[in-house]
Amino acid sequence: MIGVTEAFAPSYARARVQFLEAAATAGLSIESHPHPLPGHEGEALALDVVRDGPPDADRLLVVSSGCHGVDGFCGSGVQVFALHDAQWRAKARDAGVTTLYLHALNPYGFSHLRSTTHENVDLSRNFVDFSQPLPVNAAYREMAHLLIPPTWPPDASHQAALEQIIAHRSSVALLAALSRGQHEFAQGLFFGGMAPTWSHRTLRQVLRQHGGRATRMGWMDLHAGQGANGQGERIFAGGDDAAAAARARQWWGGAGTTPLASLHDGTFAPAFLAERMCCALRDECPQAEITGITLQFGTESALEVLQAQRAEQWLHLHPEAPPRLADQIRVQIRAAFYDDTDAWKGQVISQARQALFQAVDGLIS
Repeated sequence: MIGVTEAFAPSYARARVQFLEAAATAGLSIESHPHPLPGHEGEALALDVVRDGPPDADRLLVVSSGCHGVDGFCGSGVQVFALHDAQWRAKARDAGVTTLYLHALNPYGFSHLRSTTHENVDLSRNFVDFSQPLPVNAAYREMAHLLIPPTWPPDASHQAALEQIIAHRSSVALLAALSRGQHEFAQGLFFGGMAPTWSHRTLRQVLRQHGGRATRMGWMDLHAGQGANGQGERIFAGGDDAAAAARARQWWGGAGTTPLASLHDGTFAPAFLAERMCCALRDECPQAEITGITLQFGTESALEVLQAQRAEQWLHLHPEAPPRLADQIRVQIRAAFYDDTDAWKGQVISQARQALFQAVDGLIS
Protein backbone atom coordinates (compact mmCIF):
# COMPACT_ATOMS: atom_id res chain seq x y z
CA MET A 1 0.00 0.00 0.00
CA ILE A 2 1.40 3.37 -1.00
CA GLY A 3 1.45 6.24 1.48
CA VAL A 4 -0.93 9.15 0.97
CA THR A 5 1.75 11.74 0.26
CA GLU A 6 3.67 9.34 -1.99
CA ALA A 7 0.70 9.11 -4.34
CA PHE A 8 1.15 12.73 -5.39
CA ALA A 9 3.91 13.88 -7.75
CA PRO A 10 5.76 17.18 -8.25
CA SER A 11 5.38 17.22 -12.05
CA TYR A 12 3.33 15.71 -14.86
CA ALA A 13 6.29 13.61 -15.96
CA ARG A 14 6.60 12.03 -12.52
CA ALA A 15 2.82 11.72 -12.09
CA ARG A 16 2.57 9.77 -15.33
CA VAL A 17 5.38 7.43 -14.29
CA GLN A 18 3.67 6.77 -10.95
CA PHE A 19 0.32 6.11 -12.62
CA LEU A 20 1.81 3.69 -15.16
CA GLU A 21 3.85 1.95 -12.47
CA ALA A 22 0.76 1.59 -10.27
CA ALA A 23 -1.17 0.02 -13.13
CA ALA A 24 1.68 -2.36 -13.94
CA THR A 25 2.03 -3.36 -10.28
CA ALA A 26 -1.69 -4.13 -10.23
CA GLY A 27 -1.28 -6.31 -13.33
CA LEU A 28 -3.44 -4.07 -15.50
CA SER A 29 -2.93 -3.26 -19.15
CA ILE A 30 -2.28 0.33 -20.23
CA GLU A 31 -3.71 2.09 -23.27
CA SER A 32 -2.02 5.37 -24.18
CA HIS A 33 -3.24 8.04 -26.57
CA PRO A 34 -0.19 10.16 -27.48
CA HIS A 35 -0.53 13.92 -27.56
CA PRO A 36 0.93 15.66 -30.62
CA LEU A 37 3.18 18.03 -28.63
CA PRO A 38 5.94 17.52 -26.05
CA GLY A 39 5.73 18.45 -22.39
CA HIS A 40 7.53 21.16 -20.45
CA GLU A 41 10.49 18.87 -19.82
CA GLY A 42 10.45 17.54 -23.40
CA GLU A 43 8.63 14.43 -22.18
CA ALA A 44 6.00 12.55 -24.16
CA LEU A 45 2.42 13.48 -23.30
CA ALA A 46 -0.60 11.20 -23.39
CA LEU A 47 -4.07 10.50 -22.14
CA ASP A 48 -3.43 7.18 -20.39
CA VAL A 49 -6.29 4.73 -19.88
CA VAL A 50 -6.34 1.82 -17.43
CA ARG A 51 -9.27 -0.55 -17.05
CA ASP A 52 -9.56 -2.48 -13.79
CA GLY A 53 -12.11 -5.20 -14.45
CA PRO A 54 -13.49 -7.30 -17.31
CA PRO A 55 -14.31 -5.64 -20.65
CA ASP A 56 -17.87 -6.99 -20.66
CA ALA A 57 -18.82 -5.59 -17.23
CA ASP A 58 -22.38 -4.35 -17.01
CA ARG A 59 -21.44 -1.66 -14.49
CA LEU A 60 -18.65 0.79 -15.19
CA LEU A 61 -17.19 3.60 -13.08
CA VAL A 62 -15.14 6.24 -14.93
CA VAL A 63 -12.60 8.17 -12.82
CA SER A 64 -10.96 11.04 -14.73
CA SER A 65 -8.31 13.63 -13.89
CA GLY A 66 -6.62 16.67 -15.38
CA CYS A 67 -9.46 18.34 -17.27
CA HIS A 68 -7.98 21.71 -16.36
CA GLY A 69 -4.42 20.56 -16.84
CA VAL A 70 -2.69 21.95 -13.78
CA ASP A 71 -5.41 20.48 -11.54
CA GLY A 72 -4.12 17.07 -12.59
CA PHE A 73 -1.76 17.02 -9.60
CA CYS A 74 -4.79 16.40 -7.42
CA GLY A 75 -6.65 13.87 -9.57
CA SER A 76 -3.53 11.91 -10.44
CA GLY A 77 -2.75 11.46 -6.75
CA VAL A 78 -6.23 10.03 -6.17
CA GLN A 79 -5.90 7.65 -9.11
CA VAL A 80 -2.44 6.43 -8.12
CA PHE A 81 -3.58 5.82 -4.54
CA ALA A 82 -6.68 3.95 -5.75
CA LEU A 83 -4.63 1.61 -7.95
CA HIS A 84 -2.51 0.70 -4.90
CA ASP A 85 -5.55 0.38 -2.61
CA ALA A 86 -6.26 -3.36 -2.27
CA GLN A 87 -9.40 -2.81 -0.19
CA TRP A 88 -10.89 -0.44 -2.75
CA ARG A 89 -10.06 -2.70 -5.68
CA ALA A 90 -11.58 -5.71 -3.89
CA LYS A 91 -14.72 -3.69 -3.13
CA ALA A 92 -15.24 -2.89 -6.82
CA ARG A 93 -14.26 -6.36 -8.02
CA ASP A 94 -16.59 -8.17 -5.61
CA ALA A 95 -19.45 -5.87 -6.64
CA GLY A 96 -18.87 -6.62 -10.33
CA VAL A 97 -17.92 -3.01 -11.07
CA THR A 98 -15.16 -2.24 -13.57
CA THR A 99 -13.22 0.99 -12.99
CA LEU A 100 -11.91 2.98 -15.94
CA TYR A 101 -9.14 5.42 -15.02
CA LEU A 102 -8.53 8.30 -17.43
CA HIS A 103 -5.24 9.93 -16.45
CA ALA A 104 -4.61 13.50 -17.62
CA LEU A 105 -7.46 14.44 -19.96
CA ASN A 106 -5.40 17.55 -20.74
CA PRO A 107 -1.79 16.37 -20.45
CA TYR A 108 -0.41 19.50 -22.13
CA GLY A 109 -1.89 21.80 -19.49
CA PHE A 110 -0.78 19.44 -16.71
CA SER A 111 2.83 19.46 -17.89
CA HIS A 112 3.04 23.15 -18.82
CA LEU A 113 1.16 24.35 -15.70
CA ARG A 114 -1.75 25.75 -17.69
CA SER A 115 -5.48 25.40 -17.05
CA THR A 116 -6.04 25.26 -20.82
CA THR A 117 -5.17 22.89 -23.62
CA HIS A 118 -2.45 23.53 -26.22
CA GLU A 119 -5.19 25.21 -28.29
CA ASN A 120 -5.67 27.68 -25.39
CA VAL A 121 -9.11 26.17 -24.79
CA ASP A 122 -10.75 25.57 -21.43
CA LEU A 123 -11.65 21.92 -21.98
CA SER A 124 -14.71 21.96 -19.74
CA ARG A 125 -16.21 24.66 -21.98
CA ASN A 126 -15.38 22.90 -25.23
CA PHE A 127 -18.29 20.46 -25.11
CA VAL A 128 -20.84 22.48 -27.04
CA ASP A 129 -22.66 21.86 -30.31
CA PHE A 130 -20.37 23.52 -32.82
CA SER A 131 -22.92 23.01 -35.59
CA GLN A 132 -25.09 25.64 -33.91
CA PRO A 133 -24.42 29.36 -33.30
CA LEU A 134 -22.06 29.64 -30.37
CA PRO A 135 -23.22 31.46 -27.23
CA VAL A 136 -22.22 35.07 -26.73
CA ASN A 137 -20.98 36.26 -23.34
CA ALA A 138 -21.61 40.00 -23.32
CA ALA A 139 -20.32 40.36 -19.75
CA TYR A 140 -16.96 38.90 -20.71
CA ARG A 141 -16.76 41.15 -23.75
CA GLU A 142 -17.22 44.16 -21.48
CA MET A 143 -14.22 43.34 -19.32
CA ALA A 144 -11.95 41.37 -21.68
CA HIS A 145 -9.40 44.20 -21.90
CA LEU A 146 -9.19 44.35 -18.11
CA LEU A 147 -8.82 40.63 -17.48
CA ILE A 148 -5.64 40.35 -19.56
CA PRO A 149 -3.90 43.74 -19.29
CA PRO A 150 -0.87 44.74 -21.38
CA THR A 151 1.47 44.56 -18.39
CA TRP A 152 1.74 42.32 -15.33
CA PRO A 153 1.09 43.08 -12.60
CA PRO A 154 -1.73 45.29 -13.92
CA ASP A 155 -1.15 49.01 -13.64
CA ALA A 156 -3.22 51.06 -11.21
CA SER A 157 -5.80 52.14 -13.79
CA HIS A 158 -6.56 48.58 -14.95
CA GLN A 159 -6.75 47.28 -11.40
CA ALA A 160 -9.05 50.11 -10.31
CA ALA A 161 -11.34 49.57 -13.30
CA LEU A 162 -11.66 45.84 -12.55
CA GLU A 163 -12.26 46.51 -8.85
CA GLN A 164 -15.00 48.95 -9.85
CA ILE A 165 -16.71 46.21 -11.86
CA ILE A 166 -16.43 43.83 -8.91
CA ALA A 167 -17.90 46.46 -6.59
CA HIS A 168 -20.75 47.13 -9.01
CA ARG A 169 -21.58 43.51 -9.83
CA SER A 170 -20.21 41.76 -6.68
CA SER A 171 -17.51 39.14 -6.94
CA VAL A 172 -20.11 36.34 -7.07
CA ALA A 173 -21.87 37.90 -10.06
CA LEU A 174 -18.54 38.55 -11.76
CA LEU A 175 -17.41 34.94 -11.38
CA ALA A 176 -20.80 33.62 -12.48
CA ALA A 177 -20.59 35.73 -15.63
CA LEU A 178 -17.07 34.55 -16.41
CA SER A 179 -17.94 30.92 -15.66
CA ARG A 180 -20.22 30.72 -18.67
CA GLY A 181 -17.11 30.77 -20.83
CA GLN A 182 -16.75 32.60 -24.13
CA HIS A 183 -16.10 31.83 -27.80
CA GLU A 184 -15.04 35.27 -28.98
CA PHE A 185 -11.59 36.01 -27.51
CA ALA A 186 -9.26 33.20 -28.56
CA GLN A 187 -6.40 34.50 -26.38
CA GLY A 188 -8.62 35.28 -23.40
CA LEU A 189 -9.72 33.38 -20.32
CA PHE A 190 -12.31 30.59 -20.35
CA PHE A 191 -12.20 30.30 -24.15
CA GLY A 192 -14.43 27.45 -25.30
CA GLY A 193 -12.88 27.12 -28.73
CA MET A 194 -14.29 27.07 -32.23
CA ALA A 195 -14.06 23.30 -32.71
CA PRO A 196 -13.48 20.17 -30.59
CA THR A 197 -9.96 20.03 -29.17
CA TRP A 198 -7.58 17.08 -29.24
CA SER A 199 -8.58 16.21 -25.66
CA HIS A 200 -12.28 16.44 -26.54
CA ARG A 201 -11.97 14.14 -29.55
CA THR A 202 -9.74 11.65 -27.74
CA LEU A 203 -12.04 11.47 -24.74
CA ARG A 204 -15.02 10.67 -26.93
CA GLN A 205 -13.03 7.93 -28.64
CA VAL A 206 -12.14 6.36 -25.28
CA LEU A 207 -15.73 6.52 -24.02
CA ARG A 208 -17.07 4.84 -27.17
CA GLN A 209 -14.45 2.12 -26.95
CA HIS A 210 -14.85 1.28 -23.27
CA GLY A 211 -18.44 2.18 -22.45
CA GLY A 212 -20.35 0.42 -25.19
CA ARG A 213 -21.31 -2.66 -23.17
CA ALA A 214 -22.28 -1.13 -19.84
CA THR A 215 -25.90 -0.50 -18.93
CA ARG A 216 -25.14 1.44 -15.74
CA MET A 217 -22.28 3.93 -15.59
CA GLY A 218 -20.93 6.34 -13.01
CA TRP A 219 -18.44 9.15 -13.57
CA MET A 220 -16.27 10.92 -11.03
CA ASP A 221 -14.38 13.81 -12.63
CA LEU A 222 -11.65 14.99 -10.24
CA HIS A 223 -10.80 18.69 -10.02
CA ALA A 224 -9.06 21.19 -7.75
CA GLY A 225 -9.28 24.95 -7.45
CA GLN A 226 -11.50 27.51 -5.83
CA GLY A 227 -13.09 26.64 -2.51
CA ALA A 228 -12.40 26.06 1.14
CA ASN A 229 -8.95 24.52 1.45
CA GLY A 230 -9.10 20.74 1.44
CA GLN A 231 -12.88 20.57 1.22
CA GLY A 232 -14.21 18.31 -1.52
CA GLU A 233 -17.33 19.77 -3.09
CA ARG A 234 -19.57 17.23 -4.81
CA ILE A 235 -21.29 18.81 -7.79
CA PHE A 236 -23.89 17.01 -9.89
CA ALA A 237 -22.74 16.62 -13.49
CA GLY A 238 -25.40 15.43 -15.87
CA GLY A 239 -27.41 18.27 -17.32
CA ASP A 240 -30.95 19.21 -16.43
CA ASP A 241 -31.96 15.62 -15.64
CA ALA A 242 -33.96 15.32 -12.44
CA ALA A 243 -33.75 11.52 -12.31
CA ALA A 244 -29.95 11.51 -12.73
CA ALA A 245 -29.63 14.25 -10.10
CA ALA A 246 -31.74 12.20 -7.68
CA ARG A 247 -29.53 9.15 -8.26
CA ALA A 248 -26.39 11.24 -7.71
CA ARG A 249 -27.74 12.50 -4.39
CA GLN A 250 -28.64 8.97 -3.35
CA TRP A 251 -25.17 7.69 -4.27
CA TRP A 252 -22.97 10.48 -3.00
CA GLY A 253 -25.13 12.53 -0.64
CA GLY A 254 -24.45 10.39 2.42
CA ALA A 255 -28.00 10.98 3.68
CA GLY A 256 -27.12 14.65 4.01
CA THR A 257 -23.65 14.22 5.51
CA THR A 258 -21.91 14.80 2.16
CA PRO A 259 -24.38 17.08 0.35
CA LEU A 260 -24.43 17.38 -3.40
CA ALA A 261 -24.62 20.75 -5.15
CA SER A 262 -26.10 21.36 -8.58
CA LEU A 263 -26.04 24.00 -11.28
CA HIS A 264 -29.76 23.52 -11.74
CA ASP A 265 -31.22 24.13 -8.31
CA GLY A 266 -29.26 27.19 -7.22
CA THR A 267 -26.98 25.32 -4.80
CA PHE A 268 -23.83 25.90 -6.85
CA ALA A 269 -22.62 29.05 -8.57
CA PRO A 270 -20.49 27.46 -11.30
CA ALA A 271 -16.81 28.18 -11.67
CA PHE A 272 -16.64 25.83 -14.64
CA LEU A 273 -19.03 23.76 -16.70
CA ALA A 274 -17.55 20.29 -16.33
CA GLU A 275 -21.03 18.81 -16.49
CA ARG A 276 -21.03 19.48 -20.23
CA MET A 277 -18.16 17.03 -20.53
CA CYS A 278 -20.06 14.45 -18.53
CA CYS A 279 -22.98 14.84 -20.93
CA ALA A 280 -20.65 13.66 -23.72
CA LEU A 281 -20.84 10.27 -22.05
CA ARG A 282 -24.52 10.18 -22.93
CA ASP A 283 -23.72 10.85 -26.56
CA GLU A 284 -21.16 8.06 -26.80
CA CYS A 285 -22.91 5.50 -24.55
CA PRO A 286 -26.64 6.02 -25.18
CA GLN A 287 -27.48 2.51 -23.99
CA ALA A 288 -26.38 3.27 -20.42
CA GLU A 289 -28.00 4.91 -17.43
CA ILE A 290 -25.42 7.51 -16.41
CA THR A 291 -24.83 9.17 -13.05
CA GLY A 292 -21.98 11.59 -12.56
CA ILE A 293 -20.37 14.17 -10.32
CA THR A 294 -17.51 16.59 -10.37
CA LEU A 295 -15.50 16.30 -7.16
CA GLN A 296 -13.58 19.55 -6.67
CA PHE A 297 -11.08 20.02 -3.85
CA GLY A 298 -10.64 23.57 -2.63
CA THR A 299 -7.32 25.36 -2.59
CA GLU A 300 -7.79 29.15 -2.52
CA SER A 301 -10.59 31.67 -2.84
CA ALA A 302 -12.28 32.13 -6.20
CA LEU A 303 -10.73 35.57 -6.69
CA GLU A 304 -7.24 34.26 -5.88
CA VAL A 305 -7.64 31.46 -8.41
CA LEU A 306 -8.91 33.95 -10.99
CA GLN A 307 -5.92 36.19 -10.35
CA ALA A 308 -3.56 33.25 -10.91
CA GLN A 309 -5.31 32.39 -14.18
CA ARG A 310 -5.06 36.01 -15.34
CA ALA A 311 -1.34 36.03 -14.58
CA GLU A 312 -0.70 32.72 -16.32
CA GLN A 313 -2.64 33.78 -19.41
CA TRP A 314 -0.63 37.01 -19.54
CA LEU A 315 2.57 34.97 -19.33
CA HIS A 316 1.38 32.73 -22.17
CA LEU A 317 1.00 35.84 -24.32
CA HIS A 318 4.34 37.28 -23.21
CA PRO A 319 7.02 34.56 -23.39
CA GLU A 320 9.62 37.33 -23.27
CA ALA A 321 8.69 38.06 -19.63
CA PRO A 322 11.63 38.32 -17.19
CA PRO A 323 12.54 34.85 -15.84
CA ARG A 324 11.95 35.88 -12.24
CA LEU A 325 8.42 37.09 -12.99
CA ALA A 326 7.71 33.99 -15.07
CA ASP A 327 8.79 31.75 -12.19
CA GLN A 328 6.60 33.69 -9.75
CA ILE A 329 3.57 33.26 -12.00
CA ARG A 330 4.18 29.53 -12.40
CA VAL A 331 4.38 29.13 -8.63
CA GLN A 332 1.16 31.13 -8.32
CA ILE A 333 -0.84 29.07 -10.84
CA ARG A 334 0.39 25.78 -9.37
CA ALA A 335 -0.65 26.83 -5.86
CA ALA A 336 -4.08 27.87 -7.15
CA PHE A 337 -4.78 24.26 -8.19
CA TYR A 338 -2.55 22.20 -5.91
CA ASP A 339 -1.74 22.62 -2.23
CA ASP A 340 1.49 20.70 -1.78
CA THR A 341 1.02 19.96 1.91
CA ASP A 342 0.51 16.66 3.72
CA ALA A 343 -2.68 17.92 5.37
CA TRP A 344 -4.31 18.84 2.07
CA LYS A 345 -3.30 15.59 0.41
CA GLY A 346 -4.72 13.61 3.33
CA GLN A 347 -8.05 15.38 3.05
CA VAL A 348 -8.16 14.77 -0.70
CA ILE A 349 -7.49 11.05 -0.42
CA SER A 350 -9.91 10.54 2.47
CA GLN A 351 -12.84 12.24 0.74
CA ALA A 352 -12.13 10.82 -2.71
CA ARG A 353 -11.88 7.31 -1.32
CA GLN A 354 -15.23 7.72 0.41
CA ALA A 355 -16.78 8.89 -2.87
CA LEU A 356 -15.33 5.89 -4.73
CA PHE A 357 -16.90 3.44 -2.28
CA GLN A 358 -20.19 5.34 -2.50
CA ALA A 359 -20.10 5.10 -6.29
CA VAL A 360 -19.80 1.32 -6.23
CA ASP A 361 -22.68 1.02 -3.77
CA GLY A 362 -24.73 3.25 -6.05
CA LEU A 363 -23.95 1.28 -9.17
CA ILE A 364 -25.15 -1.99 -7.61
CA SER A 365 -28.13 -0.54 -5.72
